[in-house]
Amino acid sequence: MRTLSRRVWLLLGFAMLLAVVLLYLNSRRPSARVAVVQATRETFRSSISSNGKVEPITTYSLRAKFDGFVERVVAAEGKNAKKGDLLLTLNDRDILAQLAQARAQLASQQDDLRAAQAGGRADQAAKLSADLKSAVADQNLLQRQQESLTKLAAQNAATADEVEKNHAELERADAAVDQARKAKQEFEHQVTQDRERLELLVEHSQALVNDLQDKADSARVAAPASGTLYSLPVHAGDFVHTGDLLADVADLHDVRVRAYVDEPELGQLKPGQTVVVTWDALPGRMWIGKTDVLPRQVVALGTRNVGELLCTIANQGMELIPNTTVDVRIEIDERADALVVPRGAVQIDGSHRYAYRFDGNRLHRTEIRVGLSNATEFEVLSGITEGDTLALPGDTPLRDNMAVRVANPESE
Repeated sequence: MRTLSRRVWLLLGFAMLLAVVLLYLNSRRPSARVAVVQATRETFRSSISSNGKVEPITTYSLRAKFDGFVERVVAAEGKNAKKGDLLLTLNDRDILAQLAQARAQLASQQDDLRAAQAGGRADQAAKLSADLKSAVADQNLLQRQQESLTKLAAQNAATADEVEKNHAELERADAAVDQARKAKQEFEHQVTQDRERLELLVEHSQALVNDLQDKADSARVAAPASGTLYSLPVHAGDFVHTGDLLADVADLHDVRVRAYVDEPELGQLKPGQTVVVTWDALPGRMWIGKTDVLPRQVVALGTRNVGELLCTIANQGMELIPNTTVDVRIEIDERADALVVPRGAVQIDGSHRYAYRFDGNRLHRTEIRVGLSNATEFEVLSGITEGDTLALPGDTPLRDNMAVRVANPESE
């Protein structure tokens, strides 16, 4: 029993000794190494950096107005063209045949319309008028004879049979007049209907002729204005459908950049701010312009919510071409003698901003207030002073009162 008790005490003593050694070793562990920067004063330029797309300010898109083959391509993509210069031609044989047929049909309908407007066919109208006039003359003669025979019969100078026979002929004359009058009225009514129908037919045929003439004229595709032929997607022998793009022409001395600005930064935008555009394809080149049309709505762009800002850019040398993706920097404001720190030195926690100030061997989490910003720096309004040393985040998470050592790149 005594032996067992002695062993327990030995084990407890060994455990306590091991804990003391571990605590000692832990206290001797090297402090975390962090990179640091200093808060400095300088002239601070606030800007918004984003990406955008180049567009022509005014573009002329030429599209096929009928189905057909490209017969000949005269111009070359990327070259300048003057207003009226021929770019390409389409095969218009089918259109010209349709146009000739439509014109012949229109001429025939116009002849029929002129006849209808003149009261119908002259020979038919004259015959109906003569028939009515003759029937009326016969009716008037028999009417006078009827009146005369009636008087003579009263004086016993004419028989009842003569009166009755003339009366029957008068009734037939009345019927003939009615029939002639109705025939003339029906003819005139038909002429009116034909005139209205022919007016519609002529109007429709004239519109068809105009449309076919416009298509025939469009077979010669010419530059509608002077500019750069920046898109020519067709070649001789290609078949194109109505509406297919044939060419794009635009004046590229000034272009428009559609910049995609993230939603939180939209409130800083104003018309007339300076815009600097760069393009990876031409490193070292910059194009300067101004903000023009501010965003009117926020739209989804991948995982971003952005407003589309339109900027007018002076395109010296016309090196920026439509549909290219460019980098955009919008100059927001400038402030002299501003206290500036890198963005990496600022931690964000909700609406609060913090920096980890280094006092020699420990970090102190300090709340700061920021002002202007750009892609790499913040202006600090309060919380730290010029010359304060601030820690930058690294592999080890930063925390308040953390013991650290300044990383020395030369010793790495």
